[in-house]
Amino acid sequence: MKNKDLGFDSRLIHEGHIDDQFGSATVPIYQTSTFRFKSAEHGAACFSGSSDGYIYTRLNNPTVDSLERLAASLENGYRGIACSSGMGAVNTIYGGLLKQGDHMISTDAVYGPSRVVMEKHYSKYGVESSYVDTSNAENILKEIRPQTRLIYIETPANPTMSITDLKAVAEIARQKGLITVADNTFCSPLLQKPIDFGFDIVFHSVTKFMNGHADIVGGVIVSRSREFDQILRPMMINLGCNMDPHQAYMVIRGLKTLSVRMERAQENAIKIARFLEDHPKVAWVKYPGLESHAQYKLARSQMNGPGAMISFEMKGGLDAGKTLMNNVRLSLLAVSLGGVESLIQHPASMTHSKVDKQSREVSGITDGLVRFSVGIENAEDLIADISQALDMV
Repeated sequence: MKNKDLGFDSRLIHEGHIDDQFGSATVPIYQTSTFRFKSAEHGAACFSGSSDGYIYTRLNNPTVDSLERLAASLENGYRGIACSSGMGAVNTIYGGLLKQGDHMISTDAVYGPSRVVMEKHYSKYGVESSYVDTSNAENILKEIRPQTRLIYIETPANPTMSITDLKAVAEIARQKGLITVADNTFCSPLLQKPIDFGFDIVFHSVTKFMNGHADIVGGVIVSRSREFDQILRPMMINLGCNMDPHQAYMVIRGLKTLSVRMERAQENAIKIARFLEDHPKVAWVKYPGLESHAQYKLARSQMNGPGAMISFEMKGGLDAGKTLMNNVRLSLLAVSLGGVESLIQHPASMTHSKVDKQSREVSGITDGLVRFSVGIENAEDLIADISQALDMV
């Protein structure tokens, strides 16, 4: 059987594997900075591109190469580009696709640092950006200018859990000749494949669900075509944000259990979301698996599951949220997400604290919003822990 004909879980286990001289059952860690050439002619061929041999780990590495091939297979893309962090992936995309005078339209509730680095740093070099509620595609159309080059969305949005219609955005971009990028971190390729809906580029912070064990930091970009890969790969190399081979090995190992981890986390998340929705001290809950979610039907149409991320707000606002977070005992009070352990945090004072208050409020990131990344512990234990913390409010 060819790997392209395999199901998702079979690809998780077998795709991207390289054959080494010893027949290793797992991808070996090629922990080397440089590679020996067979001859001067071979070295010249590697540098000219007429050979796909390895040169230097910042440029290419067999272990990293395996992860890149695996990621591309899972996202139905052309090729992956592994980066040292999720923000390494973001900067590779910005730096590769945008130039002075260009304009980008993005989701207003996008991951905080992705917005901050654009507004605080790329703006100094003449790149302009607009942040709108992309859950309404009309907002994107209204914001398009002659200088617009890129539509950059995150769905579900971090941390508001709003959903953007991937097919509608891709159609707008096709009509206007724009490039589309999707941050797919919250879903992983198990639950959502933006390239299948017409997007040009998808990326992940593999620190989160793809690795799933809170023990490495990394990012990966997958392009739909060779054209975009040839733009972005040199940018990653020149930025020097390549992934280390040991990082790549850890992500490959973590990916093998993506489906079973996500299935358990989703089972827990829907139980917890329903518990919170019915609790008298909770003002609202946003989770794509609840019928009360404004875009419940859209989520079902483009996602293969609701995921494991929940946002909610306490009726007592920020103070009540702090009391809750300070009294959980099983869930960890920490940023990041997507690990086997449940994590709870306050975006306005933590992950999105560098976004100005007015922009946060316009995008729905209220001071009382709590973000909960549901892990794979026993659901009953997680609910009991939240319940006792709520009793303290």
